[in-house]
Amino acid sequence: MKSILKKAPLLFTGVMLAGSAFAQAPDSNYVKPFSSIDAFRTWSIGVSGGILSPYTMFKGNDFINPGVQLGYGAYVKDQILPSFGLQLGYTGGTIAANNSLSGLWSSYSTKLNYAVDLTGEFTVANISWMHKQSMIQPYLLAGFGLSGYTPTFTYASTGVTTTVNHSINNAYIPVGVGVKVNLTPAINLDLGYTVNFVDGDNLDGYDYGTTNDKFSYGHIGLEFALGPRSKPQLSTHNPVASMRTEYLSAEQLLQAREDAERARNEQLRRDLDATRIDLTAIKNALNQTNANLAKFMIDSDGDGVLDFLDKCPNTPAGVKVDGSGCPLVTTNTNTTEKVYITEQDRAIVKEAIRNLEFDFNKATIRPHSFPSLDRVAQLLVEKGFNLKLAGYTDNVGSQDYNLGLSKARAESVKDYLVGKGASAAKITAEGYGKEHPIASNKTASGRQINRRVEFTLF
Repeated sequence: MKSILKKAPLLFTGVMLAGSAFAQAPDSNYVKPFSSIDAFRTWSIGVSGGILSPYTMFKGNDFINPGVQLGYGAYVKDQILPSFGLQLGYTGGTIAANNSLSGLWSSYSTKLNYAVDLTGEFTVANISWMHKQSMIQPYLLAGFGLSGYTPTFTYASTGVTTTVNHSINNAYIPVGVGVKVNLTPAINLDLGYTVNFVDGDNLDGYDYGTTNDKFSYGHIGLEFALGPRSKPQLSTHNPVASMRTEYLSAEQLLQAREDAERARNEQLRRDLDATRIDLTAIKNALNQTNANLAKFMIDSDGDGVLDFLDKCPNTPAGVKVDGSGCPLVTTNTNTTEKVYITEQDRAIVKEAIRNLEFDFNKATIRPHSFPSLDRVAQLLVEKGFNLKLAGYTDNVGSQDYNLGLSKARAESVKDYLVGKGASAAKITAEGYGKEHPIASNKTASGRQINRRVEFTLF
């Protein structure tokens, strides 16, 4: 009873010290390191206003005096990683300039009916070692978009103003920089500048020169984080601060446990000093324990499996065994079968290549390609051939995008053939992007030929 009364204050002290370590609870911006994405707010929307202009830091404008017009934009973003998010954006407004290089046009004004793009936003830095949440996040963005615009231009000689009677549609590539300032846990100030490279030279209504048109959008806007206010934004989250908080909490808890253990050991020392210890009994018990442990370390047949786990004792020396000590059963099959490819087989494959078409910029196979693909599938099922599918694109677009599209088209053909009964294990699908062109990419017909999927039987 006296021993229990002596230990009670020590236990109480340990509990109080451990409790004080957890009493400093992290604030609402704290997230336990390596938590899942569900612990953050990842979706956000943004609106902006700013300046649209054909002037950029890159040369190649068709007009000497670029104008400045008001523009506006909006976007929806999904923050996938702390430093990377996907953003679907929209830009609208008017682009204007005067005094053309050719001298034929005095001015133009182009209404940007729409400019919709999908961009990747790369946060350059959002870590502050001394604060739990960073204030400023500089970023870079790049992507791909589609635009529609209607130019109106004025002839210099007659002063006649003409408007294009239809909307011109063109792809463009946005590239930009910016910085976001955290105003509140749910609202960010967005300052940015984007240069949009148009895939055409008719943003001003006519073709002149050898370079495509460009326009810039400098903006100021607000970004609103969506989701529960109890969760921090993934884009502004400071993982270093969370790890520091976790480390300090663990350090305090460890110190409390160490203090409690030290007090407990001190009390045990005093108890042992007051108690007569039978060293002989302890020594005998230790010897018995060692003897019992030695029984579990014996491997009589030397197969690497201890006796108490060995289900097949006395295995002959040199025989390979499994985890239970029993001999492994091996089989030896060296049968091969020759496969012969006929000219008729090759003709079926060539017809499938010739008839294969996809929807524009997609991996969707057009229906008129199905009959010839069905004959290829039947050939694979009947003769058991192996087939390699190699997807290629033209040189339009980035290397990464073309690799992904060519791979997706090859996989689409594989999925179709497997769906018709062909063995998936005998079909490989690879994408090579714009590598190995078989025609010139300088002409539309050449680029059409280079957008292909090649079949190889073996």
